[in-house]
Amino acid sequence: MFTVEETTAGTEAAQIPKQRGESLLETAVRYVEERHWDVFPGTWLDAVHGVQRCSCAAPACASPGAHPAREDWPAQATGNSAAVREMWTTRPTASILLPTGRTFDALCVPESAGFLALARMERMELTLGPVLLTPDRWMRFLVLPGAAAKVPGLVRRIGWSRASLDLTVLGEGAYVAAPPTRYASRGAVQWARRPTPANRWLPDAEELIPPLAYACGRDR
Repeated sequence: MFTVEETTAGTEAAQIPKQRGESLLETAVRYVEERHWDVFPGTWLDAVHGVQRCSCAAPACASPGAHPAREDWPAQATGNSAAVREMWTTRPTASILLPTGRTFDALCVPESAGFLALARMERMELTLGPVLLTPDRWMRFLVLPGAAAKVPGLVRRIGWSRASLDLTVLGEGAYVAAPPTRYASRGAVQWARRPTPANRWLPDAEELIPPLAYACGRDR
């Protein structure tokens, strides 16, 4: 599934290594120290009669184990590694969530359109940042902050309407779940394109909207 990343980034030394074998605490600290991302702990998964349930206890939780545990989460999000260690020491199984609108925004498209866009971007030799793949089959392209305000105008400029495209933007006041956070039995968030030294500098949304809009149009 991850042939795009493997062929384009396989020769790069990964800055955020695979989380296999690492604790959530260690991974959260790596995001803070190596990428300078703010992080905060979300909900976690509890086993109830052998079934994984979200700690929020909502019977029909939409994102089990992968959403904020507190309403004041924007104030809780921090880039201080000591504070992060303390938070995950208290709740070691909490999911890792990253606020958008600070060091990055996220352009979100369905997985099928996302992989089509990635291939097109590679051919165009565009600069890409990290890309997330969620268990509910969405891809999130990390871009410079401010994308939420720009995207409506950018989409109109290239002849599309927002209503016709399955493309959304997460900016200030929103968040993304980071690997290896799990959505209960649905699986874990993964990197379709891992953070590396080569993609420390994120692209502007203006660079990615044309291929993403094209891919969403084709996917539709």
